[in-house]
Amino acid sequence: MPIAIDKFAAYYARSQHREPPLHLGTRYDRAGRFLPEPGNTVVCHLVAGSATEAALTDAKTRYEAMPDAAGLAFTPVESYHMTLFQGIIEGRRSYPFWPADVASDTPIEVMTQLLAKRLERLPKLPPFAVEVSTALPTGLLVDGATAGDRHAMAQWRNSFAEVFGYRHADHEQYAFHITTAYMIDWIDDAALPAWQAMLDQVCTEIARRAPRLELRAPAFCSFADMNWFEELRVFEPGPAIAQP
Repeated sequence: MPIAIDKFAAYYARSQHREPPLHLGTRYDRAGRFLPEPGNTVVCHLVAGSATEAALTDAKTRYEAMPDAAGLAFTPVESYHMTLFQGIIEGRRSYPFWPADVASDTPIEVMTQLLAKRLERLPKLPPFAVEVSTALPTGLLVDGATAGDRHAMAQWRNSFAEVFGYRHADHEQYAFHITTAYMIDWIDDAALPAWQAMLDQVCTEIARRAPRLELRAPAFCSFADMNWFEELRVFEPGPAIAQP
């Protein structure tokens, strides 16, 4: 029986694109080397030594074994994280990606200090659990494990938007994810069935080994490129909200 290609994998098909991948040449080059692109962000890193880290490490090995894996720029496992709220980044210096009340030419390191100061107003927020939903050529789509978890994650995002002073256009529809690679070249359409089969197996295996992804507490981080996200301030969740 032919393998059905889901809409997520189909997006990466060469036939769907006339232009090269968005970040090629600015975030990474054709050799898979990451380029300077400083900024800050709020993420939940994987718990080091956890079943989740082991499962994602094994998944990376399977990605790298694909015949056309040279078309991906892989990020190191120690950088794996779920982005909870996007900070600011070099090359994207206008509202709503940048606070409207701050000059757009403010240096990134000054912006990091300014946003860190604003985070002193962040309220205590509830914990949440996360599970994998879909495997992509570039990583995983994830979401709250329950309706309560998804509500808590929305609370975190709304609170960060409030204290930072900006809200991206996709704020409500933002797809939580863990990036493990970036596209250097789009995937040949003929190769998509093999990719889909591998991605389905990866998703099933991660869900089996780590039904709830083991993530550290949300942290405000700075970065110079996509290889490392330095935790500057960690936000331990408050008490869980009772479910009706």
